[in-house]
Amino acid sequence: MQRAAWLEESPFTLMLSAGFFGFFSHTGVLRALEERGLRPSKVIGVSAGSLAGGLWASGMDAGSLADELVSLRREDFWDPGLPLGGLLRGRKFRNHLASLLRRLGVDRIEHTPMTFAPIVHDVLRRKPLALREGPLDEAIVASCTVPAMFRPVLSQGRVLVDGGVSDRCGFTALEGDRRVLLHFLPSRRRVKWGAPASVPSEVPGAQSLLLLTPDLPKVTPFALGNGPIAYTRTYDHVQRWLDEDCP
Repeated sequence: MQRAAWLEESPFTLMLSAGFFGFFSHTGVLRALEERGLRPSKVIGVSAGSLAGGLWASGMDAGSLADELVSLRREDFWDPGLPLGGLLRGRKFRNHLASLLRRLGVDRIEHTPMTFAPIVHDVLRRKPLALREGPLDEAIVASCTVPAMFRPVLSQGRVLVDGGVSDRCGFTALEGDRRVLLHFLPSRRRVKWGAPASVPSEVPGAQSLLLLTPDLPKVTPFALGNGPIAYTRTYDHVQRWLDEDCP
């Protein structure tokens, strides 16, 4: 059975992993799925996956999302201040995100047209959390708050940062999800003894497909020009991947 047919067969959950500025690559996945009419019943997003997945779940089509990302400039989110937990204040990022969500008419997690679960890391409790309700812009910003780069988000007595700190894939948000497509962005950091970070072999408790895009360029605040390349390369790869047989 081809992967596209497997996804068409029954409802599935889409998981978009953490991966720094990997939202370009995630958007390539979203466009490919959208064009095939493969709509998930739920989206789980971590960090970069939370940004792309949250806007898509709120009703922004993948083409418009890609246009927004391609037009992104460092000055749109770069607001350094005195180092109080992070280089960037995060105000520009949140204001820009809030303006996009206002255009979509969505302001809370529980109001997204498609079920959406952003993952954050609770610093004080030292564990990941899947947010189910609350301000959507705050949740996405918190999920994207890379430690030392952005200041932590303070919310309801919690100190929240990037969900990828403790749950890179988003397993925390699984609630008996039976069928899952995980787009995983491997970390470029090397772990103990210089070995690359591991890639999950499966999604616990679920039938799953694991999608990885090879040879992605490194995208950073100082190399945003690589973003459109990552987007296009992922889109092209996923189109071929969907037509291949399930392993």
